[in-house]
Amino acid sequence: MPKLWSDTIETHRRTVDEAIMEATWALVTERGLLAVTMSAIAGRTGIGRATLYKHFPDVESILRAHHQRHVTAHLAHLAQLRDRTGDAGRRLHVVLEAYALICHHRQSHGTDELAALVHRGEDVARAQEGLLTLFQQLLTGVAEEGLVRRDMATDELASYCLHALSAAGDLPSEAAVRRLVTLTLAGLGFGSAITEE
Repeated sequence: MPKLWSDTIETHRRTVDEAIMEATWALVTERGLLAVTMSAIAGRTGIGRATLYKHFPDVESILRAHHQRHVTAHLAHLAQLRDRTGDAGRRLHVVLEAYALICHHRQSHGTDELAALVHRGEDVARAQEGLLTLFQQLLTGVAEEGLVRRDMATDELASYCLHALSAAGDLPSEAAVRRLVTLTLAGLGFGSAITEE
């Protein structure tokens, strides 16, 4: 198959996948998870059910794909912030705040049943591993400059950041999220560089 033809087919497939995911998310938001059927998704998207089933086998797989797309975009954004040039301490602060804000806004995107559906499984575990690796890379750079505590390994500090900042989902405002980031940085010994005893 010629490359141009192959690229055109792949682009079309991605476009249809995107339309299906967006239509499904809109329907779940409007009607609730249990009220959404493949027929309703086909109708909203404007494609036949047979075509829909060629792309996704069921509603759950569509929602998981939609969630994975968002997770991938968030990780890419955080990696861009990490890779900026400049002060390692400032980059750590910016990335931790961006992650905390993601956690904060995530709580307003759906019901508990939807969260339970998409926040499990291999994809979520992989995303969490990627996030921990990203935090470790940042913390290693900051540790080399002597800006964080030295009595804990960077993998432990990364895990601390991940769990501490996940609490941002329960906070009432972005101002409260920023205070949580400040508290998390203090726990890292940021700026005071706690040394090993």
